[in-house]
Amino acid sequence: MRYPQWQLKRSVERRYGAALARMTQGLRTELSRVRSPFLLAAAIRRYARSPTYQKAAAILARSIATHIFSDGHRTWREAARSGAKGRVVYNALQTELGQTAVGTAFWDVVDHNAEIIRSMPERVAKQVAEMVAREANEGLRPEAIMEDVLEKWPHMTRAHAMLIARTESSKASTALTRARSAVAGINWYVWRSEEDSRVRDSHRLMDGVLINWDDPPSPEALAGERRTYGNYHAGDIFNCRCYPEPLIMFSDIRWPHKVYYGGRIQMMTLAQFKAIGGAAAA
Repeated sequence: MRYPQWQLKRSVERRYGAALARMTQGLRTELSRVRSPFLLAAAIRRYARSPTYQKAAAILARSIATHIFSDGHRTWREAARSGAKGRVVYNALQTELGQTAVGTAFWDVVDHNAEIIRSMPERVAKQVAEMVAREANEGLRPEAIMEDVLEKWPHMTRAHAMLIARTESSKASTALTRARSAVAGINWYVWRSEEDSRVRDSHRLMDGVLINWDDPPSPEALAGERRTYGNYHAGDIFNCRCYPEPLIMFSDIRWPHKVYYGGRIQMMTLAQFKAIGGAAAA
């Protein structure tokens, strides 16, 4: 791997998850003041619509997008120091947010994440309502139901918060990398996985494969799995830790190399890759 720094820093994901956890803890404090378990779901939804929560969602979304944007900026700056296309990459960085593709991608990331954070309590409210109804049918007293909900609250919210943090930070990183690639005229990237036991089989198949930004694969279909999730890029699906490594220079990888082209993965020499329109810096 020529540029390991293309990988999203897990500190961003952890920061995102911790911030979401603090927000849900604040909501738990509000719920502790509710007198009846049958009013909990409504209280959650009311809190989610409050100016306080709405503002917190916007601030967190902007903060996370800025961290990912800044980290990616440093990575591109380092890549620009080498290769014939270095000057093109460098010039693109100078006016990034002024560039339509990168600026639009950044604000799309902010808006999308703000909406995800705002809607998070809805899922929790549904869980709480179902839990209250189930325990009421079992004959538990309202006081016992309240205690049970508040006791299980951390478990109900922590897993969901971490899924959001991992998925959305990864998607944001991919979106900004794609926008920067478009500005620099880089059409191909190498799909990189974490290369550990937690990598899903379909993504292990994609590891190291050259992908065109305009032709995303369906990893599950390529792996022959029955359940598929459509076509998508590295890092652009739920709970995915993969990431795209832009093909800055032909020498960044060894040839012949695996290429996704024509709906399948095939080995190509550098000459064959160039013949299908493959391009890089040099």
